[in-house]
Amino acid sequence: MLIDHRVLWFAATNCWVIAPERGGPCVVVDAPPDPSGIAGLLAHHDLYPVGLLLTHGHIDHMGGAGPLARSARVATWVHPDDDFLTLDPRGQLRSLMGFVDEREYEPPTERSVLRDGQRLELAGLSIDVLHTPGHTPGHCCFLLPEEGVLLSGDQLFAGSIGRTDLPGGNAQQLAESMRSRIMPLDDAVRVLPGHGPETSVGRERVTNPFRDLWAD
Repeated sequence: MLIDHRVLWFAATNCWVIAPERGGPCVVVDAPPDPSGIAGLLAHHDLYPVGLLLTHGHIDHMGGAGPLARSARVATWVHPDDDFLTLDPRGQLRSLMGFVDEREYEPPTERSVLRDGQRLELAGLSIDVLHTPGHTPGHCCFLLPEEGVLLSGDQLFAGSIGRTDLPGGNAQQLAESMRSRIMPLDDAVRVLPGHGPETSVGRERVTNPFRDLWAD
């Protein structure tokens, strides 16, 4: 299996591509507002996307979703509880920067709904959807059970967790998502986060400084 990423945009967001092998179909997980960077990652491995999965609706994870989905003619999978973010990338940018180029940052037009417990079959891969609210109401993680890989978005990082002080954030929900959805996973599961380096469930279970928040 091929897993690779690029760190894109000024928020240093990880854009992940997953494929059975190079030179074929792939899944893209999160699309920062850097279409050329995403295109470069795909071209490097001679891949074409058959689906775009968004862990959540923050601009640094979905600002490039519209251009990518339209150019590749694929659906964007996102949880509907994040529609207030996903459908308003320009509003997010205005709140961050005070202005936005109106010609850019169009939201994805064709959206498919993510639901907790769903299994997606894309590009020859089986991907389980874990709804993990807290960072945002519709935040989802994506588990490849056969490969032992979790794409955690902004739920869990190496040595940290997602912030909950932005609109829709909820610290209690994030802690419960960690307790009920992430920590039951095997220690060996690789965690590929939305920012920063790779880690594992076992490492974060023992060393994460926020681990008391989800301890039994």
